[in-house]
Amino acid sequence: MGVSLNALLAITVLWGFIFIYAFMATMDFGAGFWSMIYTKNQKTKATNIANKYLSPTWEVTNVFIVAIVVALFSFFPGATFILGTVLLIPGSIILILLAIRSGFLVFSHSAKKYQTALTYVSGISGFIIPALLICVLPITHGGYIQTVNGVHQLQLLNLITSPDIFAFIGFAISSTLFLSSLLLADYSINLSKDLDAYKVYRRDALITGPISVVMAFFIMLTLKSEAPWLYSNMMKYLPFLIGSIIMFFAAGAALLIPSGRKDGLTGRPRVAMIAIVIQYLLASYAYGRAHLPYMIYPDVTLDAGFTNPETFKALFITYIVGFIILFPGFVFFWNMFMKDNRDSNDSEPAPHE
Repeated sequence: MGVSLNALLAITVLWGFIFIYAFMATMDFGAGFWSMIYTKNQKTKATNIANKYLSPTWEVTNVFIVAIVVALFSFFPGATFILGTVLLIPGSIILILLAIRSGFLVFSHSAKKYQTALTYVSGISGFIIPALLICVLPITHGGYIQTVNGVHQLQLLNLITSPDIFAFIGFAISSTLFLSSLLLADYSINLSKDLDAYKVYRRDALITGPISVVMAFFIMLTLKSEAPWLYSNMMKYLPFLIGSIIMFFAAGAALLIPSGRKDGLTGRPRVAMIAIVIQYLLASYAYGRAHLPYMIYPDVTLDAGFTNPETFKALFITYIVGFIILFPGFVFFWNMFMKDNRDSNDSEPAPHE
């Protein structure tokens, strides 16, 4: 079953937004978690560094989640209607958690008494929200949506008892902690120059990295029984999956080799980070291509849920132009926060500067 070029371009744009959001969200949610874990550790400034990352990322992250929703509704209204119906309850929970978290992030810096609450709210939501967000993927694999009197309903009992959903949740949490610890290790050594914090986050990356790979293998095992159509399609892109594993080991090697620095530290986190980005790109490409032509199996294909071709052309041009305009602004905004070390020696966490 083929896919039209317009629909393929539209899903590519949407998947690009999702991929960018996934990485930025790991910085946001993961930094909040590590800030909570190390909030009482007086030996390092790991909490300060996590909060430094937390400051700019949560604001930019929310921009991309809005872009994802708008792109999905604009390009694929047919699929959006079904997903919006079946995800009403879990989607509402996600929005409530995001609203509470954002509220604390906005106001806690001006009210010192809320800083402790912020630490725990951002920390706990740092693994709950990714776990809920990733549930959208297995729902699209089929078997969890039933049509009753023309209305699509989510079979919640089937969902929460499926091993597939737990494999995805485990992968979401472990990946969030792995990617965020790797990013924080890179920031600690290359920008903050905090050697003790680097050692802490490098250790965390070495622990959570293998866990995320194990969870990825569990996903493949559960897909074989829960969504055999998707598993067999992914096997067609086995070279990409193998390449993904190779890049993971390359990242692990980068964290274990000597850094070449005068201080004798071990690891090259920037090289490891690049390898991991390539790893997730390869894996996500294999998953995305295997999922075609379905958006929601077996009810909605890309072409069936696609918008009017003329509407698509106008939207596509708008998105491309908008991204070209906004991307340099995001880069400038990021550098402005990341390279501002005025609060780097503060003893008190500062989620907002």
